Amino acid sequence: MRRASVLAARIWAAFLASAVCGQQPIRVNVNLVNVSFIARAANGALVENLQKDDIELYEDAVPQKIEFFAKSTDLPLTLALIMDVSGSQEHFENKHEKDLEVFLKEVLGPRDRAFMVCFGNHLRLVSDYTNSPEEILLNFHEFDKGKRHFPEIGPREERDLGTAFYDSIYYSVTEKLAQTGGRQAILMFSDGEDNSSSTNMMTAIDTTQSANVIVYTIRYTEPNKHGVLKARNKYGISVMDRVAKVS
Repeated sequence: MRRASVLAARIWAAFLASAVCGQQPIRVNVNLVNVSFIARAANGALVENLQKDDIELYEDAVPQKIEFFAKSTDLPLTLALIMDVSGSQEHFENKHEKDLEVFLKEVLGPRDRAFMVCFGNHLRLVSDYTNSPEEILLNFHEFDKGKRHFPEIGPREERDLGTAFYDSIYYSVTEKLAQTGGRQAILMFSDGEDNSSSTNMMTAIDTTQSANVIVYTIRYTEPNKHGVLKARNKYGISVMDRVAKVS
């Protein structure tokens, strides 16, 4: 079996505020770093039978000890489903629900669990941790029909406008995902536009990185009658692309 070498481990620190101000970044020493990778054979096929002894890990050409090794599929998945229900997404709610149903029934395994947060200018915990796709979909359907008895997450915010995109990420991590372990991910349905969050993009990204949460974003966009995207649509696409790439 071919040995797979991971040439570098990405170690990051909380430097965003100081970097923006032009100061020197904060540096920290850590004893354990998570390194995720995908191994492919020469023909591009995934290599699924790697063991710990098949891996060599280097940082700055120095061999590193691999303390733990596991396939991601062997670990339970904790999933945050974040649904944008602001006015700009009204046309896509039925598609959101159908795609969500397919995803949950195909992906959620017996050891996995998920919760759902719906956001506009409030963040509602529409479904708490469960392994039941039916329960999540039922609660989402109730919310979609106008029921608002679901609890809020995060502090009570008086938001004048209707889309707290960054807050939905931040509080889903700090109040829910940060309390768990194993594989953690966010699946986000939105247009990437924000007009009422108390947090910003870099804070949201830093929070997902700190908690080792991977973010997947899904955006539905309608071009105008000439097939051209508006500037705000292009901006939303760039936001969701960045959040997914760096998280």
